[in-house]
Amino acid sequence: MPRLLAPAMEKSQLKKLDPYRWLVPRSTKAGMLTDALIYADEHLLEQILGDLSLEQAMNVACLPGIVGRSLAMPDIHQGYGFPIGGVAATDAEQGVISPGGVGFDINCGVRLLASTLRREQVQPQIRELVNQLFRDVPAGTGSEGSVPCNYQELDEVLKRGAAWVVERGYGEPADLEFCEESGGMRGADPSKVSDHAKKRGRTQIGTLGSGNHFLEVQWVEQIFEPQIAERFGLFLDQVVVLIHCGSRGLGHQVCTDFLRVMNEAMARYSIKLPDRQLACVPLSSPEGQNYLAAMAAAANFAWANRQAITHFTRGAFRRIFGEGARLRLVYDVAHNMAKRERHRVGQVERDLVVHRKGATRSFAAGAPGLPAAYQDTGQPVLIPGSMGTASWVLVGTQRAMEETYGTVCHGAGRAMSRTASKRGRDARVESKKLEDRGIIVRSETRDGILEELPEAYKDVDEVVEVVHNAGLARKVARLRPMGVVKG
Repeated sequence: MPRLLAPAMEKSQLKKLDPYRWLVPRSTKAGMLTDALIYADEHLLEQILGDLSLEQAMNVACLPGIVGRSLAMPDIHQGYGFPIGGVAATDAEQGVISPGGVGFDINCGVRLLASTLRREQVQPQIRELVNQLFRDVPAGTGSEGSVPCNYQELDEVLKRGAAWVVERGYGEPADLEFCEESGGMRGADPSKVSDHAKKRGRTQIGTLGSGNHFLEVQWVEQIFEPQIAERFGLFLDQVVVLIHCGSRGLGHQVCTDFLRVMNEAMARYSIKLPDRQLACVPLSSPEGQNYLAAMAAAANFAWANRQAITHFTRGAFRRIFGEGARLRLVYDVAHNMAKRERHRVGQVERDLVVHRKGATRSFAAGAPGLPAAYQDTGQPVLIPGSMGTASWVLVGTQRAMEETYGTVCHGAGRAMSRTASKRGRDARVESKKLEDRGIIVRSETRDGILEELPEAYKDVDEVVEVVHNAGLARKVARLRPMGVVKG
C-alpha cells in the first residue's frame, strides 16, 4: 500500500504555464532526467498538493530512458511507486519497464454498452434490474464466476483474451472490433504467469471484484457534440451501462511476482532510484521481456472478464425488458497498462513503452488501432466518476497525441482515503441518500458502499473540464447513474 507521509511539494515550487498546466522543472530534485508536467486548475492543484503524488511524479522523472516529461493527469493521487494518474514513456530499446507504472490491477479498464431503451422505460423497473444484475454478475473480493475454465483453457484465455469468451457464446463477434487491441494483446505468454496467479484467477472470469469496481446503469443526460455522439450510437435519455473492472487476483499476483523479481534484478543492471517501489529493469532484459509477456496475458484475462460480464448484463436486461432490449458495445479501453507504441517526439518518430497508470488512451482520428467506425472521429474516451455524480464520454484529439502520447485521466481520482470515507458513516444511511436521488445501489459488502461514496472523490466535472480545456479530449456526453452494483 502507498506510504502516507507528509506532502513534500509546495505550490511555489511549480511554474504555471497556463490555467491548466503546471511544470516541475527537472532542477527541482536531484536525479530527475526530465521535467514533470501536471494538468490541473487552481482548485484541483490544491487537492493534489495534499499527498505525495507530485513527489512520485518527480521520482518517475528519474527512470532510466524516460522520453519527454513525466506526466500527471488531473485525477492524480498517491499510488504504489507511480502516482495513480501518472504517465511516462520510455525508449523501447534503451529504457526500462516498471510494474509500478501499470499497477496491481493490470488492464483495469472500462467498457460502455449502449442500450435500445430510454430512461422512462427503465426507471420504473430500475430496482428489479439492479437486483437481477446483482444476481447475475458476482461481485466481491472472493467472488467466483460461472464461465467454466480448466487450467488448459485458462492458458488459451491468457493468449487470446475476449475472443476465447466470445467463441464460447459469451458475446458477439462485433464486440471484439470495439475493444482496444480487439480484446487480445499480442505477445502474451501464459508460461510467464505463475501457477499461483493462475490459481487465483481461474474461477474469476465474469466477476466484478471489489474496491472501486462497479457495474453502473446510467442515462445520457447531456450531449455536447451531436455528430460524434451519433457516431458512437448515443442519444439523449438513452440508458447505457458502464462496466469497470480488471484482471482480478491473477493480475494482482503477476504484479506481485514481478516486483519481487525486479527488486532483486535492479542491482545487476546498476539501476538506482529514489523509491524502491519504482522497481524496474531494461525492457530488453530477460526480466523485462518476461514481465511484458505476463502483463499482456493478464490484460487478456481482464478483457475476457469484461466480455463475460457483458454477456451476463445483456441477459439481465432481457429478463427484465424482453428480447427487444439490446446492448451494443460502444468501446472498451484499458487504464492500467504499459504498451509498445510509436509516437512522434519532436521531429522524430520513436518506438516507446508508454506506461499508463490510472490513465487512459485518447487517440485522435486516424490513429492506428482504432475501429473502422471511429477512424474519422477519434477514440471514445470513457471517464467514470463516482456512483452519485456522473461519468463522461469524450473523444480523443491530436493535441493529446502530440503532448501526452494520446493519454488523458481515467476518472475523478480519490480525494479521501478509504479509511476516512468510512469513518462515522452508516452504509444504510448512505444508500438511502443515494436512493433519494434516484440511484439504487446493491453491494456485496458495507465497505463497498462506504469506501466509494461520492465525497471520497474529486469533482469529475471539474477534472473533465481540465482535460477538455487543455485540449487533450473533447466532451461528447455526460452520463448520470440510475443503478449501481458493487463488491
